[in-house]
Amino acid sequence: MTIQTKSDLDEMVALGRIVAGALDLLAVAARPGVTTRELDAIGEEFLTRSGCRSAPRVFYDFPGFNCISVNEEIVHGIPSARALKPGDVVKLDVTVERGGYVVDSARTVVLEPGSRSAHALVACARAAFDRGLAAAKPGARVAEIGRAVEAEVKRHGFGVLRELSGHGVGRAIHEPPTVPNYYSPLTIGTLEVGMVIAFEPIISEKPARAVHANDGWTIVTSNRSLAAHHEHTIVVLEPAPRILTAA
Repeated sequence: MTIQTKSDLDEMVALGRIVAGALDLLAVAARPGVTTRELDAIGEEFLTRSGCRSAPRVFYDFPGFNCISVNEEIVHGIPSARALKPGDVVKLDVTVERGGYVVDSARTVVLEPGSRSAHALVACARAAFDRGLAAAKPGARVAEIGRAVEAEVKRHGFGVLRELSGHGVGRAIHEPPTVPNYYSPLTIGTLEVGMVIAFEPIISEKPARAVHANDGWTIVTSNRSLAAHHEHTIVVLEPAPRILTAA
């Protein structure tokens, strides 16, 4: 999606604030003993009161409202009776639709007492996002975001999960362009003013591939190493991009 009118921007800003509020709520509610299904219900109640629908459910018939993934689960985890435990690394991924607009954001929380490596992994995902954000300038190639993300992840000694990428967003969950988290000269596209993208460093504690679990939805690390995911929906603007889903 490219922002065409002030109304487009206003609607996306309002929806982004709702998503940020939902993630704040979920991050606080993610505690040992809480099941991922209970956590999902907390998010669903908050979001439906705000007039939002689950975009994964609307577009893909996902069996939950939000995606909640734990430890080696990377993304698309189905809410279930699984109870969270101390030390778990929990990915909270909220993607909603309201009034024909879609916004997507995710964050990773570590339940105490988390390992030093788990905390470092989550900090790396955030730092990689910041590096990628700085590269998201009008006229820049989409590939430059991936170059910046990959360099930061390598600097911290972690690995990019190359099978998973960011994407355009706004009217559907997944729109052009594809935004890899690594550099490739084959990456297509140039960033333009008003372009809306959800870019999302998705990284692993050890070098791994992203593979599907038996449930057909959840994507996990091939070697069961921990994964972290940090995502915001942004609008490419001059002189700097705007994060729509910032708290």
